[in-house]
Amino acid sequence: MAAALLRLDGVCKRFGGLLALDHVSFTAEKGRITALIGPNGAGKTTLFAIISGFVRPSQGSVFYASADITSEPPHARARRGIARTFQLVQPFAELTVQDNIAVGAYLTRPARADASAAAADIARLVGLGSLLDRLPRTLTVSALKRLELARALAIEPRLLLLDEILAGLNPSEIRDIVPIIHDIRDRGITIVLIEHVMQAVMSLAEQVLVLAEGRIIACGPPRTVASDPEVVQAYFGRNTAARMLAQGDPL
Repeated sequence: MAAALLRLDGVCKRFGGLLALDHVSFTAEKGRITALIGPNGAGKTTLFAIISGFVRPSQGSVFYASADITSEPPHARARRGIARTFQLVQPFAELTVQDNIAVGAYLTRPARADASAAAADIARLVGLGSLLDRLPRTLTVSALKRLELARALAIEPRLLLLDEILAGLNPSEIRDIVPIIHDIRDRGITIVLIEHVMQAVMSLAEQVLVLAEGRIIACGPPRTVASDPEVVQAYFGRNTAARMLAQGDPL
């Protein structure tokens, strides 16, 4: 078994009387893709916010490369090599694609020429090499998603958190981005992704975690998790789940 780059121990998050995360524990192994799935409102994005430092847990600990980072702010985690994308893509509107990416590259490359060159390389990696001089408002949804991915890669992360990077894309666009994510993993970057597109989860993830009502209810290989009765029920409700399982339909 590969070493764990990320480990969460008993993480809880309360917002007033609401328990959004209930003793969540898991590990993400180095060089692998771990998918976090679950119905809307399950606590997935809150969990990402805790891992990246934007939200402090009410209880529990976050470890990265064996170091306890529970109390560290986002910028300190970025310097350690933790990057994330966001569901709502909000690039700098008046900066070109290349300059948007270069903003992140400045973290490790303070010289403008170095940051700009790194940005161009990353743009080519994600399929934006021909759009370096374009402004974000001229891009398609698919290109904006790639730009969001490129901006996260610009800090040269060891751990990349992808929050619904495929949301809003058509099947053809999803098929085009999946190999890019595989390529990023093959470069040694550990990936944890939140995703609702189950076909992509099946082809990308080596481990799947299912979050429902703030708790992890299943963990394992994609096809094993997809056929778990508790997982199907969490997505579709008791009656529909019973009918699907009786018919042998997967998630």
